[in-house]
Amino acid sequence: MNPLRKIKSVRELGEEAEKLRNEGKRVVHCHGVFDLVHVGHMRHFQEARRMGDVLVVTLTPDVHVNKGPDRPVFKQDLRAEALAMLESVDYVGINEWPTAEETLRIIRPHFYVKGPDYRLPSKDRSGNISREQLVADEVGAQLVVTRDITFSSSNLLNRHFNTRTKEVADFLQDFSRRVDPDQVLEVLDRVRSLKVLVVGETIIDDYHYCETMGKAGKEPILVARYKSSEQFAGGILAVANHLASFCDHPSMLTFLGDREAQEEFIRQKLNPSVKAHYLRLKDAPTLVKRRFIETYPFQKLFEVYVMGDGDVNAGEQAELCRELERLLPEFDAVIVTDYGHGMIGPEAVELLCSKAKFLAINTQVNAHNHGFNTISKYRRADYACVSEGEVRLEVRSRHLDVRDIVLQISRRLSCDRITITQGRQGSLCFDGTHFHQIPALTGHFVDRVGAGDAVLVVTSLCVAAGVPMETVGLIANAVGAQAVGVMGNRSAIDRMALIRHLEFLLK
Repeated sequence: MNPLRKIKSVRELGEEAEKLRNEGKRVVHCHGVFDLVHVGHMRHFQEARRMGDVLVVTLTPDVHVNKGPDRPVFKQDLRAEALAMLESVDYVGINEWPTAEETLRIIRPHFYVKGPDYRLPSKDRSGNISREQLVADEVGAQLVVTRDITFSSSNLLNRHFNTRTKEVADFLQDFSRRVDPDQVLEVLDRVRSLKVLVVGETIIDDYHYCETMGKAGKEPILVARYKSSEQFAGGILAVANHLASFCDHPSMLTFLGDREAQEEFIRQKLNPSVKAHYLRLKDAPTLVKRRFIETYPFQKLFEVYVMGDGDVNAGEQAELCRELERLLPEFDAVIVTDYGHGMIGPEAVELLCSKAKFLAINTQVNAHNHGFNTISKYRRADYACVSEGEVRLEVRSRHLDVRDIVLQISRRLSCDRITITQGRQGSLCFDGTHFHQIPALTGHFVDRVGAGDAVLVVTSLCVAAGVPMETVGLIANAVGAQAVGVMGNRSAIDRMALIRHLEFLLK
């Protein structure tokens, strides 16, 4: 029999399983990623096969493999083909969902079999095993855990199929020797209970994809053919969505325009767990950043801002300050993403510096603020996360050692916890005494827009929870690796995907 004939859709597997049950045969079901099929998997399948008459194996599709930006190493069709080659496996299917819950309902096996690394349900941070146990009970399947030899595909891939640079491999090996991986992962559980407020401007990212056709016939301008467009919830909306992935009590304070407010779009895109506090800008639209992009290769051609004429007026600034006075005492931490479009004036800055229990800040430079929106507008911070280019503007130097710049900023802000994001060079973290250089964990970039915001959110939570800065740096670069692999702010950083990525890195 051609092994490829074993591969069927999940619906076809359901029909086949029903026939087998009617014939009195016992159906056994295994499910997993199976990125690298090894002897541990083979023994697992053999033990599972002995429990019944037919073994069905389903695998997680590429789109739902959340072990990091470079996984899976082997795409779903190749993984399915490898499984079909095994004599112990009777049928193979590529799952359609992130977990096996719906697949269990379709196949309805007699036994649902997991590997020995699932003996302790408390180690399953995703909660998938508990949910799958409930579904197994629902369909009358017995959940069984095999007990043979255990290997980790992630560990084998890291050791023998390593595509990382020597710098990254050496750093991770040294870090894993000194720091318990469970302590790193536990951090992301610890921050869930924090009450956090994010403050900043709402931005709608409007992407228009096109193909350039060349120079116009009669004028010296570039002509492009429109292909498609999409909008993302950017600015503080993206920040709030990231926060909602990691905290149970996320809140947001921002301005919307009193015309072209984009309220319906925002309602659809903002995570429903975010408690939003909206103020209004008089005679202004909600800020839209419209980018025109060459589809291949991905290249931004130019950008248009749709915005009001100036900064927040005195009345609006006073309203913002009143709202800050009311809200700040309620929160364990405040994260400020200051995009420099006029929302956060001197009065609001002073309130944030004087009344936030824990203040994390990021200031950004763009065409609107002409480089004036630097971090020294704040006199105090508990944590700062800024790009190297932006701190160089702060000291007006292209050549000064970045560590000397960090020391200057630390003194100016009375801030002893700082992360400097450095793109392909990774990140530099300072803990008040020591510097920690963390290499970048990916060289694959789709779009850098929003990556700094994602890093700011997750690292701010870690610093607020007292995590050592070297660990903060590792988490920062793992978040950054995920963020630059996504177009704009199309999706928030997923907590479970980050955990899986960190587990993979530290094995």
